[in-house]
Amino acid sequence: MNPDLNDITQEIASDPAAFIGIPLALVGAVFLSLGAQFQHRGVGKVEARTDSSVGKGMSGKQLALLLARPSWVIGTLMLGLAILFQLGSLSFAPIIVVQPLGAIALVITAVVNSRVAKVKVNRQSVIAIIMCVGGVFLFVFVAAFTAVDKPVTEQNLITILIILAVVLAAFGLAFTFLRKRMRAIFYVLGAGVLYGFVATLAKVVIGRLQQGDFEWLTLTCVIALLAATALGAYFVQNAYASGPPDLVIAGLTVIDPLVAVAIGIIVLGEASQAPPWAIVVYIIAGVIAIWGVFRLAKYHPQTQL
Repeated sequence: MNPDLNDITQEIASDPAAFIGIPLALVGAVFLSLGAQFQHRGVGKVEARTDSSVGKGMSGKQLALLLARPSWVIGTLMLGLAILFQLGSLSFAPIIVVQPLGAIALVITAVVNSRVAKVKVNRQSVIAIIMCVGGVFLFVFVAAFTAVDKPVTEQNLITILIILAVVLAAFGLAFTFLRKRMRAIFYVLGAGVLYGFVATLAKVVIGRLQQGDFEWLTLTCVIALLAATALGAYFVQNAYASGPPDLVIAGLTVIDPLVAVAIGIIVLGEASQAPPWAIVVYIIAGVIAIWGVFRLAKYHPQTQL
């Protein structure tokens, strides 16, 4: 029989180190927001000085030119810091608790982008942002008291790698054959899904390194993590080229954690002790957050679909 909420709360409270991951995740969200703003600015300048490739994918020349843009380099360094803080948070707490906290970056990005681009965020976009952040924080509030950190078995890891291989192939084929019709929402969703797997694999690799268990399966995880990171990063740059930074951050801070959380729940069993009502809340909160992303893509004043 599953323990009740009081039992679960006492179990988590017995490991206060798990809550160290929360402030680390919040600091990472700040760097994520600022990094996205700087990268978006760099991509915009490169796009303005070269042939437009919106909807077709950035060319190798454009990607190389990004390295010469100080704003893009600064943004990349900030995103690197965001990743370090995220990895730190994952070393202390379950994915299901800390990964969704990145949604705070969406609010910061929306405010900063509005000031920088001198574009007023309209009412529909504000509602969409509230849905994204509200859905994610409802999820994490319940998850903080119902999720447990569980060891990853080799079978779990193999399952995750197989699913990721299918996802990489699917996105690769879609981009190859449909790239001329791609819009920002495709790149946002693609990057979000891929980074959800990155977070999960990073959590696995950290755990196995802490246990001193580095063998062929762990090495495979590292390779898969790098592949997902590379394709996700390419999608992010294309999303910046065809959409506002707050839409990109909405995808990364909503789709990313929901994918990571889904893996945590379905494959790793992090919600195995959660009561039935918590599962219902997870689903409702996830639907609200994802709906918010699509509304933001549709109604944001800088987005043309």
